[in-house]
Amino acid sequence: MENKFRKYYIDWWKIRKSTIYGLAAFVLIITSLTVGGWLALRNNWFAPGEASDIPTDAARIISFEGDVRIIRTATRETIVVTKSTYVAEGDTIQTQADGRAVVQMIDGSIFSVRQNSTVVIRDNSSIFGGKNVRVALDDGQLNVRTDQQLENTENVIEMMESETRLKSQTDASFNADSNARAGEIRISRGSVETSIGGQSSTLGADEYAALSNGKITSRERLLSSPRPVFPANTSQIAEASGGTGLNVTFTWNDDSGLAASYRLQVSKSPTFASDALLVDRSGLMSRDFRLAALSPGNYYWRLKSTSRTGQTSEWNDAWRFSVVRRESSQAIDVVEWNVGRVGGNVYIISGRTLPGLIVRSQGREVYAGGDGSFRLQVATPLSEIAIEMADDRGNRAGFVLSLRDARLLRRF
Repeated sequence: MENKFRKYYIDWWKIRKSTIYGLAAFVLIITSLTVGGWLALRNNWFAPGEASDIPTDAARIISFEGDVRIIRTATRETIVVTKSTYVAEGDTIQTQADGRAVVQMIDGSIFSVRQNSTVVIRDNSSIFGGKNVRVALDDGQLNVRTDQQLENTENVIEMMESETRLKSQTDASFNADSNARAGEIRISRGSVETSIGGQSSTLGADEYAALSNGKITSRERLLSSPRPVFPANTSQIAEASGGTGLNVTFTWNDDSGLAASYRLQVSKSPTFASDALLVDRSGLMSRDFRLAALSPGNYYWRLKSTSRTGQTSEWNDAWRFSVVRRESSQAIDVVEWNVGRVGGNVYIISGRTLPGLIVRSQGREVYAGGDGSFRLQVATPLSEIAIEMADDRGNRAGFVLSLRDARLLRRF
């Protein structure tokens, strides 16, 4: 049989330039849409935003930690703060022993509600261009910071039968003790005008005033917090051989020169919960204190001063140190990383590592459970976060995690 060969014939067509340009434009559009969709998914552009039913004049919770609750004035319902929670006029903010919240009012002022505090939003409105803020501190501590304010702006703190009007560019702290029916006002920047018992007084920077029985009982120079020296913040101290524990001598300085005594707290909890306190000693005359037989683990310590007139300072920012054994353990690693956005700049980070490890970031820490799982709440405006894992033998591992897609960026 003769071999047969198939023949193919190609006909050349004439194509207009406009057709070629149209095809090129079509390919370009498809490519752009594909790349744009990929970027949108990667950067979570299609994620639902904050709730749109927030009242116009509501205060905005920009960050929170621990147990924070809101009592709605209209329904008397108590809700736990989440990403969509707002604070309207008449609502009450309550923080528990481990809770704190930062709230932005309608005039731009920042209110920091500390642990074990109760704050009522009396007014947070804007009428004819004027902005009115009025807050009542029933118990606990409230720190307030104002920036430059307009002339028709009023920012008032009610506390223990007093009304305090904050001026522009002011940092002030208010403490209320509902049991003792007493309060304290501390001004570190700017000035305020306090009215109580029909009399008004102006307090300036670095001034302190005590309130009791419907009047100002004392007014003096602001007492600063003691300055910790040793153990240094975030330091690691190795336990001596023998397993008998570590003896630590805490030391601090008094820059004000006004302190008559000091109060020291040492705890295994960053919130200084009562059941985790190892030391709660007041009336210390010297600037050192020795604590014996500390076992491996993490510890936190803080101080406050008391003057001869009875004024007490704020607690200093707590310092943390670790006691570790002179041993080694297995390598530390983490799997199943996950990031969940709670709201604003607040995220929940979870994963799985070795059971019992300490997981810490931004001064907060949790312990990995028996199965190695952990959940840690952080707050940051950045797109990545550094997280450290540690055991009680001094072994550590650091991880930098993307908050967008829970991707491990690098180790340190």
